[in-house]
Amino acid sequence: MQRLEKYLKKNPANLNSAAIAYLASLDQINTVYPAIAQAIEQELKDQRSHLKLIASENFSSLPVQLAMGNLFTDKYAEGYPHHRFYAGCENVDTIEELAQEELKKIFGAEHAYVQPHSGADANLVAFWSILVHRVQNKELEKLSLKSIDELSAEEYERIRQLMNKQKVMGMSLNSGGHLTHGYRHNISSKMMRSVFYDVDPKTEILDYQVLAEQVKKEKPDILLAGYSSYSRRLNFATMREIADSVGATFMVDMAHFSGLIAGKVFQGEFDPIPYAHFVTSTTHKTLRGPRGGFVLCKSEFAEGVNKGCPLVLGGPLPHVIAAKAVAFKEVNSVAFQNYAHQIVKNAQALAEELKSKGARVVSGGTENHLMIVDLSSFGLTGRHAETVLRLAGLTVNRNAIPGDKNGPWYTSGIRLGTPATTTLGMSESEMKEIADIIFLILKNAKPTTVEKTGLPSKANAEVEPKILAEAQDRVNSLLNRFPLYPEIDI
Repeated sequence: MQRLEKYLKKNPANLNSAAIAYLASLDQINTVYPAIAQAIEQELKDQRSHLKLIASENFSSLPVQLAMGNLFTDKYAEGYPHHRFYAGCENVDTIEELAQEELKKIFGAEHAYVQPHSGADANLVAFWSILVHRVQNKELEKLSLKSIDELSAEEYERIRQLMNKQKVMGMSLNSGGHLTHGYRHNISSKMMRSVFYDVDPKTEILDYQVLAEQVKKEKPDILLAGYSSYSRRLNFATMREIADSVGATFMVDMAHFSGLIAGKVFQGEFDPIPYAHFVTSTTHKTLRGPRGGFVLCKSEFAEGVNKGCPLVLGGPLPHVIAAKAVAFKEVNSVAFQNYAHQIVKNAQALAEELKSKGARVVSGGTENHLMIVDLSSFGLTGRHAETVLRLAGLTVNRNAIPGDKNGPWYTSGIRLGTPATTTLGMSESEMKEIADIIFLILKNAKPTTVEKTGLPSKANAEVEPKILAEAQDRVNSLLNRFPLYPEIDI
């Protein structure tokens, strides 16, 4: 019990129950597998020593983290509440229903499904539920049958091929879409035909009139809205009208901005819940929960979505569902709404400060939690910038810009996000300091030669030690003022 004993001796008058539980769990892990306990502890140290600016990451609370380590991990619970394929799931029913109800209250949704293990799983559940509803069920009606088990092998194969011929249209990866929105290397493009829409090449913003014309031409069966690296709001009322014009099912993947919906930052026509047939999301990112996913839908689709197992998923993870419920309870608060609004204020402050120094921000700014910085003027690739910023104590990820000539591996940009720094308590003044540090590193970074590193010239870069040390000192100053999990004293 070395970690816990050290903490108790150091803080006899100021003990924190969550910290005690966390440290006790590390000590228990250490008795079985010390290397794992050390890796967990090292991850805490690493996250404390770098500013997290990855738009898709955040810091969940200790209660959320602790909720994942519980007895529910031993339970199989295929099915859904009160309709399980295993006995002994009464308590799983309880936590799953609590998570569903909390989620419906947050978003005003008609139905919630909280079993998906990730956003990708949530999208697969939604896709296949749509295909079953649009194609399979209608074909069964034509044949006056109630179940696919009544189909002959030939009939089933015909329906299966019909489902595979359906078309999905989502934002291209190059314009800010996600892998699961029809990208050629993802299963979404192999289970259906996929086509894409793009942002305007000049403004780098989605043009709804152009989208409407393209939708009428392509006639997709599913119109998919959502993004991974697009810094603007989407008008879901307009997109629903466009979907309705061709009879498409309207699906929204709000994984990146679900916290901004929950926090009442995006409202009215910028809230997808009233307009979309299906809405999917992760439970981390701006929502600040455990890693996982969920699906929201209209009541008419509930039966199909509830059959995510056996349709797509295997056994749900009840221990993670417990953590989701705890996170949803945290989200359903005024404090979270204040947090969500600050995320956007911080992102806008960061973007404006970078622009004032001469950096180009894709689309000219941000209306959400993220931005893409074009590195062309610095003579760097995204891989260069990602590497040197990490050395300075800033964790970012490289990201393609619209029309990127460097492709999706090296890229010509970096993506920056403010959910995690906002969780630490930072505000606009800290964002200006971070922008200054980023610019200092980028303007002084130089690609290294192939001979020096053995890597392609697009892969690595360096900064003078004096400048790097200055940046590190400034990052450390911020981290010392806004510590991560200060209650955990290791």
